[in-house]
Amino acid sequence: MSFNTFGKIFRFTTWGESHGPAIGCIIDGCPPNIPLSEKDIQKDMDRRRPGQSKFTTQRKESDKVTILSGVFEGKSTGTPISIIIYNEDKKSRDYESIKNKFRPGHADYTYFKKYGIRDFRGGGRQSARETACRVAAGAVARKVLKTIIGAKFNIIGAVTQLGLMSCDKQNWSNSEIRKNPFFCPDKKSVKMWEKYLLAVRKAGSSCGAVIELRASGVPVGLGAPIYSKLDTDIAAALMSINAVKGVNIGSGMSAAFLSGEENSDEMLKKSGKVKFKTNHAGGILGGISSGQDIVASFAVKPTSSILTSRETIDKKGKNTKISVRGRHDPCVGIRAVPIGEAMISCVILDHFLMNRAQCG
Repeated sequence: MSFNTFGKIFRFTTWGESHGPAIGCIIDGCPPNIPLSEKDIQKDMDRRRPGQSKFTTQRKESDKVTILSGVFEGKSTGTPISIIIYNEDKKSRDYESIKNKFRPGHADYTYFKKYGIRDFRGGGRQSARETACRVAAGAVARKVLKTIIGAKFNIIGAVTQLGLMSCDKQNWSNSEIRKNPFFCPDKKSVKMWEKYLLAVRKAGSSCGAVIELRASGVPVGLGAPIYSKLDTDIAAALMSINAVKGVNIGSGMSAAFLSGEENSDEMLKKSGKVKFKTNHAGGILGGISSGQDIVASFAVKPTSSILTSRETIDKKGKNTKISVRGRHDPCVGIRAVPIGEAMISCVILDHFLMNRAQCG
């Protein structure tokens, strides 16, 4: 399988399968002399790992990271950083009953038709288990950015829509996001979301979600105006996440409903600094960062593995029915928050290093 590497200067390659002995990543292009430890990575891994609440899959994985190379005496050496994460709670027998069937809405069918073989145990390489490796790479990228740019740099994500249930973004609280199992920024929505998702799970179904990411402290000038626009690469990074079906930058699709006056993001100079009255552009103009917060959101489809019986075909092309048992997220979008943060961190660092190489 090709295309397992992401990035240009700051690059990472992931490897491993959902029910294999381990998964991991190799990070290349990390600047030297960056203070880095397993603890720096683990705190982001802990936010993504499964089995933390009744609203996610009950697969129990500690997702403990081990750095095998690229760090010496607590600092990055500039050489490839190799990270391994062992799989601890595999139940491959859960998939025996569906190993010859294709889950509707899942990549089972297309993967098998392309390669002629597939690992049916948890989806193998198709599984969202692979995203743990991305979170590890993103944690390294975030540490580099905070070291180089300083404390003003920050990235935070939140679930702003859970299936049919939205939240009031006017009540956005960064601290509240860390206090509830939904990564919800609006405290008033948490109880309603809890009842809603429990009903979805009880019905044996699933729901989608919308995740919003906000990156502050990003310097002006990141991105190239033609084929490597900052928003182009952010969109590609977020679309590469399992189950993502749409991405917005700033107002995104909603910009089509605005007038030129509404969408213009007026500028003024105040106290010697350039200020913007609004941020419909999501902090990116012509593919280049403006110095405003970078705002992106992405939509995650409902989990394909559900208890409800659905029509499908088997490997021989015969019509059949399928009901997927085992341990699955009723809303995979919840755990996509740290994954989205990781991917946007990697893109921003990649563009930061490219900008430094060309413009100094």
